Amino acid sequence: MTIFSLLLLLLLSLSSLAHSLTSPSDLSALKAFKSAVKPSSIPPWSCLASWNFSVDPCALPRRTSFSCGLLCNPAATRITQLTLDPAGYSGTLSPLLSRLTQLTVLDLADNSFSGLIPSAISSLPNLQILILRSNSFTGVIPPSISNLKSLESLDLSHNSLAGNLPKSLVFLSALRRLDLSFNRLTGSVPKLPPNLLELALKRNSLSGYLEKSSFVESTQLEVIELSENSLAGTLPAWFFLLPSVQQINLANNSLTRVEISPAAATGSDLVAVDLGFNRIEGNVPVNFASYPALSALSLRYNRLRGTIPLEFSQMKTMKRLYLDGNFLTGKPPAEFFFGGDPVSGSLGDNCLQGCPQSSQLCAPSQKPNAVCKEAYGSGRGKGKPMT
Repeated sequence: MTIFSLLLLLLLSLSSLAHSLTSPSDLSALKAFKSAVKPSSIPPWSCLASWNFSVDPCALPRRTSFSCGLLCNPAATRITQLTLDPAGYSGTLSPLLSRLTQLTVLDLADNSFSGLIPSAISSLPNLQILILRSNSFTGVIPPSISNLKSLESLDLSHNSLAGNLPKSLVFLSALRRLDLSFNRLTGSVPKLPPNLLELALKRNSLSGYLEKSSFVESTQLEVIELSENSLAGTLPAWFFLLPSVQQINLANNSLTRVEISPAAATGSDLVAVDLGFNRIEGNVPVNFASYPALSALSLRYNRLRGTIPLEFSQMKTMKRLYLDGNFLTGKPPAEFFFGGDPVSGSLGDNCLQGCPQSSQLCAPSQKPNAVCKEAYGSGRGKGKPMT
């Protein structure tokens, strides 16, 4: 046998090895995944269009086949990331994705996948990031999702998921970020994972009261986004004393009362609070002024009455204050208008006297006297404003 023949055999052998790098189980999972996508939704320029299974997915270089969407481990034997482009793919998720047992990232955001989220996805022991945002998934969140013990970020926002939040979420001990906003989820907020940093459940149909037991172990929670739901009752004092909380948004709910204690002696990192567009009654909670980092507060369009606390005008950190759309009376503190660092926001649409019309803070204009007199009519004394 000539040297040329030996070299040819060696090249053929290496070529054969290159075509069999990826694990057979991973290959079958990828084929099943692509088969479940409607061919008509795969543009010729997209990642999925480059998935040509006559070539090994992990073989390098990737010039024309598997040019994007996948990442393999250093040994080029296992798929570790499946991240699709937002090309408008439609179809369902194949349960055979569970064969990608070394997968750490699954990101199918901004497409048109539909149907149920398969419970088989919960069999990915190394999955750290799961993003199915902005698709058309329906049904419930699989309770078995709690089996994803390595999961750090879960984003299922902007779908059509329904039903209650799984109580098993608490067992996602590695989870740091949870975003289930813009779905059709119902029921109450369950007990949260202990290491959660960010919680976003905006624009669902959550109801009931916020229970201390749901939040008490989430001592690292920094961001709470629960706006545009149907949460009701009293927002209790413990909520503002969560040890790491920085941002709270509960706007557009059905809260009727706020209890707030002075900030803890050890201080507070609370920076922003939005409780606008609820049904909160009573006086403006003066204890907000004791939070040393608070720079943005919105209590707009509630049913608050009484005067604006002088302490608010003495807060050096306050930058944005929205108290418009209530039934506040009296004269607003002069420091709001003549201080060295004026506050932005609105005190308009109240029953205030002496709010300078030249100040943007006083826009829109105050309620007509007739409305204020009716709210504080002589027959009602110091009772609640009529609504």
